[in-house]
Amino acid sequence: MKYEFWFAVGSQTLYGPEVLAIVERHGQEMAEELSKVLPYPLRYKSTVKSAQDAEELVRQANYDPACAGLVTWCHTFSPSKMWAQALLQLQKPWCHFATQYHGEIPADEIDMDFMNLNQAAHGDREHGFIGTRLALPRKIVVGHWRDPEARAELSGWMRSAIGVAFSRKLRILRFGDNMRDVAVTEGDKVEALRKFGWQVDYWPVGHLVETMAAVSETEVDAQLEIYHERYTLATDDLESVRYQARIEVAMRRILARENAHAVVTNFQDLYGMDELPGLAIQNLMADGYGFGAEGDWKTAGLTAVVKAMAQGLPGGSSFVEDYSYHYSAGTSSELAAHMLEICPSLSSAKARIETHPLSIGDRQPPARLVFDADPGEGVVVTLLDLGGRMRMIAQDVDCIPCLTMPKLPVARVMWNPRPDLKTALKCWILAGGGHHSVLSTQLSAQEMEDWAQVMDVEFVHITKDTVPSTFAQELRSMELYWKLR
Repeated sequence: MKYEFWFAVGSQTLYGPEVLAIVERHGQEMAEELSKVLPYPLRYKSTVKSAQDAEELVRQANYDPACAGLVTWCHTFSPSKMWAQALLQLQKPWCHFATQYHGEIPADEIDMDFMNLNQAAHGDREHGFIGTRLALPRKIVVGHWRDPEARAELSGWMRSAIGVAFSRKLRILRFGDNMRDVAVTEGDKVEALRKFGWQVDYWPVGHLVETMAAVSETEVDAQLEIYHERYTLATDDLESVRYQARIEVAMRRILARENAHAVVTNFQDLYGMDELPGLAIQNLMADGYGFGAEGDWKTAGLTAVVKAMAQGLPGGSSFVEDYSYHYSAGTSSELAAHMLEICPSLSSAKARIETHPLSIGDRQPPARLVFDADPGEGVVVTLLDLGGRMRMIAQDVDCIPCLTMPKLPVARVMWNPRPDLKTALKCWILAGGGHHSVLSTQLSAQEMEDWAQVMDVEFVHITKDTVPSTFAQELRSMELYWKLR
């Protein structure tokens, strides 16, 4: 789907046709220029002058699958009661862009005509009130439309809106159930369908095994060519690499047939399989698919959404699992990895295909990609079901060069949580954060918060300024808010 965003300018008929023609011309110019720097086209759609205009705009936006969101701006004074019914019906993400056409006030030339035409300070406050009065979720971007900061914020919101569009069509395939006796990977799948649009379906591992048996050697050879092109082969166990290729071809066949973009496995449910999927999953994630280990469908869906939002940006995004802490006299860090399944998008270096035994899963040594993630700023996000509401936790981190670990043959990343490991860990545990999450060096917590707002999900953020006592109070306040709403 080639997505676009619609730009609607608010005004009214009292200004007369000449002023309205100028408003429309300004709106078209702004949309055209912004489209050159934004990640998705911004299409000038209309100048809204009446309730009928607003309702027609929203009706078209709701039914056009290419429209990923609506951006509104009030060039002049636009009485916003006329927007109310339309906005109540809007099913796409909404951004209120509080801007104005001109930059600085032309102090020596400004007259009443100029002031009446350019009164966004008047119109946007009226427009803002109706959004607040109707309690509608919206993104508010403030700044001149040529300001790089405003453009960057609008770009980030666009990516969040793409995540919303993608999420509402997402299907997740579960090969196996949740890992036995694990609490945090559980969740209400019907609530996920209602809130996110996620269809979470179970498929027996036996079906995957049957599909693998139908994969031809020619198809396996073709998948191996992709591996050779992307990665460095550093194993003599070619049968394991071929087996992973067979798994991947079979999974892709099922995913394509079911129009699914995320997959879940469980090392406790591998009946009929010789190896735990490793390289196969990593290469699927490299192509944008979501993944969750141990039956964790929430993280699989979140990984897929993050990858859709971050498409085209430098850096990477991946499913990760918290493993071990590095307490030191200096800055303490965390090691995140998994048995196998970390996405190679986190590294700019060419990953190595290696084969090593696992100390878990009771299967043959699987081929996997081994690499160290690149250093840089990132965000770690997780999604949990609190029984009555969903909560997203975001943690700002600084990825750092990995320690030299020659006996640990897995993909891995190390980071310093902000503000520090002890504070961040305490707050993460207070909020109920699990051991599975999504690391992105492409997005920030702001894009995730914007997505969570549209999805009506509680959002908490651990930052460089977080204080545990204040954070705990924030959680208590949110608990009360979500119970009373």
